Amino acid sequence: MATISVIGAGSWGTALAIVLADNNHNVKMWARREDLATEINENHTNEKYLPGITLPASLHATTSLADCVEGAEAILLVTPTKALRDVLPELKGLIADPVSIIHASKGIEPGSLMRISQVIEEEIPENLRKSVVVLSGPSHAEEVSLRHPTTVTVSSKDIKEAEYAQDLFINSNFRVYTNDDIIGVELGGALKNIIALGAGLSDGLGYGDNAKAALITRGLAEIARLGASMGANPLTFMGLTGIGDLVVTCTSAHSRNWRAGNLLGKGNSLDEVLENMGMVVEGVRTTKAAYHLAKEQQVEMPITSVLYEVLFNNIEPKDGVDQLMGRLRTHETEDLTSLLADKFELNRKQ
Repeated sequence: MATISVIGAGSWGTALAIVLADNNHNVKMWARREDLATEINENHTNEKYLPGITLPASLHATTSLADCVEGAEAILLVTPTKALRDVLPELKGLIADPVSIIHASKGIEPGSLMRISQVIEEEIPENLRKSVVVLSGPSHAEEVSLRHPTTVTVSSKDIKEAEYAQDLFINSNFRVYTNDDIIGVELGGALKNIIALGAGLSDGLGYGDNAKAALITRGLAEIARLGASMGANPLTFMGLTGIGDLVVTCTSAHSRNWRAGNLLGKGNSLDEVLENMGMVVEGVRTTKAAYHLAKEQQVEMPITSVLYEVLFNNIEPKDGVDQLMGRLRTHETEDLTSLLADKFELNRKQ
């Protein structure tokens, strides 16, 4: 049994805390709001984020980051990406001995264009942390909290740390695979939110399943192109954190990013959408970051570019779709097939 600090008491942080508590770990959760910490401790619920779910009585919540981190062998970061730079410096001052740091946030930081593990490595000195682990995959918090079968991936530069995280989380309801491609796992989890926004927007416009299937498929090609340019293994995007996460996020009303896109497609402004959601929509920030990252890497990402124009330059969603449909003709398999062929050829030579 391990002592684990969960930093973030939203839907995903609470769902993962349930998994850890089910595995008989000592789990402490950090919440920003006193009323939420009290609700978790006294009522064993988190009605705003996971309505109707009874939490394990062993879960303990606190608004004191120091109390939450004290004695922890592992720290699970499940905060919105925009909050990381605020939380990490405070966390750094509270860590006494090197701990395992696992993150389950999905995004890219605008400005720095860093992946989340890179942000953590920059803020938490090497002498205070073991190798950073990312947990990602097709997983709605609502279904995880109901103990529905779910499968995810953990990845790290240090495979032993990934295996440690695997052991912490794996049980009969929550299956965990390891993967040594942390770049691909993080990018797949982040970039799929952009495509989910597009899928929701298409549904909001009433374009149906044909258009959504095209968005998902071509979106996967975009993700793989950018990932390969940054050193990811293209095969990672064929797995749980690529096509798996794309399918679940682009096709379910549980998905915040799909819901946000759907509202945009129905004519709401971005400000109206974000106010209506009441929770962080990571795909919006990630679209901005990925747009600039693609330019930096000189990678073509037409879906991301159109969504950037819709979100930040106020072009009409229908006009954006027309731009995509009016692009110059190209060969479908030239993107992903060439990336995979290059990978197989490299492996053959090695």
